[in-house]
Formats: sequence, C-alpha cells, structure tokens
Amino acid sequence: MAETLRRLIRVVFVALAAALLGLSNLSAAGAAPPPEPSGDASPMIVGGTRANVNEYPWTVFLANSSNFQFCGGTLVKANKVVTAAHCVSGRSPSSTRVVQGREDKQSSAGVVANVTKIWVHPSYSTATRGYDVAVLTLDRNLTASTLPLAGPSDGALYAAGTQATILGWGTTSSGGSASRYLLKATVPVTSDATCGKAYGSSYISSAMVCAGYPQGGVDTCQGDSGGPMVAGGKLIGATSWGRGCAQAGYPGVYARVMSYHTVLTQQINS
Repeated sequence: MAETLRRLIRVVFVALAAALLGLSNLSAAGAAPPPEPSGDASPMIVGGTRANVNEYPWTVFLANSSNFQFCGGTLVKANKVVTAAHCVSGRSPSSTRVVQGREDKQSSAGVVANVTKIWVHPSYSTATRGYDVAVLTLDRNLTASTLPLAGPSDGALYAAGTQATILGWGTTSSGGSASRYLLKATVPVTSDATCGKAYGSSYISSAMVCAGYPQGGVDTCQGDSGGPMVAGGKLIGATSWGRGCAQAGYPGVYARVMSYHTVLTQQINS
C-alpha cells in the first residue's frame, strides 16, 4: 500500500491550477504560470532540449480559459486532437482550449482553438487501469500537419529499443516549474518484462507501453501528460503516468495508441 501511495500518477490538478490562476490573475502570455504538483530532475523536459514547433507542428498544448497550460496533445486531423483521458475527464469543452504553433508559451504565436466536444474512453477510470485516451473536437480546422496513429500493423514500433521522441511543455525538475518552451527528448521503448518488473500489476501491456533508460535521467513529467510519443513517423503513445519522473528503474508509461486505433479512428472521423 505504501508503495502504491508513493507512485506519482501524472494527473494534473486542473481545478487547483484554475483556482490559483483566479487568485493571482497570472497567464502564460504575461507571467510565469503557478507551479504544478511535482516533477523530477534535469534541465529540460527532464533531460531534453528545446524543440522547434515548426518541426513538430502537430504537437499542441491544452490550456484552460485563463491560458494556463496543463497538458499536451497531438493533432491527428485538422479539427481533432488525441490526448490523455486523465487530462480532460470531468472537464467541460467550454473551459478547454487547444494551442497550436506556440513554441514559447509566453508568446502570442500560433492558433488558439476552442473545444466543442470531449470524448473520453468509456472504460477509463484511472491512468493505472488503462484506457487513458481521449479525443477533442475543435471549433475550426487547423492548417498544420497532422500525425497518423500507430495501427494494427505497427507492432514493430513497440519493440524494445525502438527510439521514440517525446515532447511537451511540462515540469523540468522535481517540484519545479513548467517549461516556458516546447521541449523534446529521445527515449528507448522498454520491454514489457522491464516495465512489469517496475510497476507490477499496474502495468497492463495491452493498454500501455513504457520508455526510458535504466539509469533514468530522461522522461516526460507533470504537464506533459497527453502529449505525443512518436516513432516511425506515427503516434505510438500518449504520456500517461509513472513513478515520479526520470527515476532510475521506473520508465515513463504511455497509453499504447495501437491498442486503441479502432476506437480512436471512429472518434476522429465522427
């Protein structure tokens, strides 16, 4: 039980963040955002570098009505974004924005789209039980390039050792602040056995995939949730959860997009 309590699921406390923003009147465009619940070591995404948003135009971030960035996402159709269910479960479309093309959160670059519909996988309850995927419908078609989903024929992309790119604007140190800029890092996909050893029964191989180095040091973190994990030019994962961030022996856990290809495609095309 103690071990379970120590396991830090990457759920962003949106209501708390919104309340803090309401009290301080801070916004991403005008001041540093309030600190997020937790994070881990390293100077960037956790062990990453600055990313050019033009190179990854399908990487978007989710913000509340006060412009506070709380999660990431991936543009998979002109008006559809895939993200994590835990990012948007219980949220209203009217309180959610999608920002595309804004590398620096304190700038006004890019496009801000309103959300008209939020679909959360009907079997979702918590990130550690799987089904941590959601689709947002936007109020407009964006002109940026989209990223295809990994499908049933893309099993090789999940092989241990596959080099995957992770991106986000999340926290960059334990208990620290979110990044002002879009960051990226490369992590190897780990085997199911490795991830199962780290997380026990909480790791569900049919629903999840892990990535990271045995020694830690590179990982996604709070605020990166829902953002893309990319390999072979396809979206293979959505940042979901993990024990802390970048800890040795505890790789990051991502929703296994291939497993949800059919239901996600239905929502994307609806």
